[in-house]
Amino acid sequence: MAVNDTLEGTHKIIQEAKEQQQNSGLVPTLNDFSQELTTLNLGPTHPATHGIFQNILQMDGERIISGVPTIGYIHRAFEKIAERRPFYQITPLTDRMNYCSSPINNMGWHMTVEKLLGVTVPKRAQYMRVIAMELARITDHLICNSILGVDTGAFTGFLYVFQEREKVYEIYEEICGARLTTNMGRVGGMERDFSDVAIQKLRDWLKTFPAVMKEFESMFNRNRIFMDRVVNVGPITAEKALNYGFTGPNLRAAGVDYDVRAMNPYSSYEDFEFEIPVGTKGDTYDRFMVRNEEIWQSLRIINQALENLPEGPFHADAPHYYLPPKQAVYKNMEALIYHFKIIMGEIEAPVGEVYHSVEGGNGELGFYLISDGGRTPYRLHFRRPCFIYYQAYPEMVVGSSLSDAIVTLSSMNVIAGELDA
Repeated sequence: MAVNDTLEGTHKIIQEAKEQQQNSGLVPTLNDFSQELTTLNLGPTHPATHGIFQNILQMDGERIISGVPTIGYIHRAFEKIAERRPFYQITPLTDRMNYCSSPINNMGWHMTVEKLLGVTVPKRAQYMRVIAMELARITDHLICNSILGVDTGAFTGFLYVFQEREKVYEIYEEICGARLTTNMGRVGGMERDFSDVAIQKLRDWLKTFPAVMKEFESMFNRNRIFMDRVVNVGPITAEKALNYGFTGPNLRAAGVDYDVRAMNPYSSYEDFEFEIPVGTKGDTYDRFMVRNEEIWQSLRIINQALENLPEGPFHADAPHYYLPPKQAVYKNMEALIYHFKIIMGEIEAPVGEVYHSVEGGNGELGFYLISDGGRTPYRLHFRRPCFIYYQAYPEMVVGSSLSDAIVTLSSMNVIAGELDA
């Protein structure tokens, strides 16, 4: 939508709001004294938006009358770019959607391609993926909840948990050599096995992190100032959340226990014991508490996966799709041929239409893939949870104050890279 069109729509909303107020008799009219509504631009570049997107708010003093969201400031046409790329080259594009938990995006894409190709991933690789994805979920929730603290004026918790986030990124470095946009794994499994250093770093972190997490919770969970800022702020009912298409922590905070890992298990999630935390009011406080509890459940899953990590290969026997080891490429002609064909995108995929979803940091992250038998996707659609639930934001903040709108947006964890894609 063009900015002019958006502004025109906003002015129309303003006029309707004025007429509604005057006709209701609940507020003073212009006959009583002069009244003026204010148009406020929240974003596109603003500390509270956590990315580049805009909300045009209509304000009656500090109270929000209406809001018009505007997105697309960093739209990069990933879906169309992907339709011109070989399948394995699409992984770096998924990194740049929700960059707070990019390994989940990577694994979700790989599993989608594997479903199309009919590739069975070994058990060890599935457990390794679970460990990487749950580490990513923890860092995603830490970012959301600690920045929510910053937005309510509490900066200390942010500093505490971001040190732990850094330790997780060091584990990522040992696994794949990257940190933020990891490009982790491959179609058919993982790029390499977990090294002894990676496993030791993971074990050390699992021992120290719980104490930090408990300290973080003690700073916020029963903090009177924090609770006054977030309890009953930005609520949404379970019915409305479902109607808007909510998934993930925002839906579970409203009382619906939907989790893709439990409802449609993938990557051996059925092997692990974990609980699905739910809230009752769907307000900012419930969203905060649900994410905190999900961090504990992710730790529980990681411990199970690490202690029961199966022996065996860390990738499938799929030479047409899985890059051979570099040393084999230097010495073996067959490996060199496969390497060349994969890198140059010369291997055709079977005809098919598949959808696969994973439980992302923000909800159900899905990939809808259509193949016409070519070397690239014929059509590809990313189901980004942010894009779905952000539509409810204007309704969630109408009638609240501007400060409430800030913490509501923060607790929803809207990531601009995933919103626009």
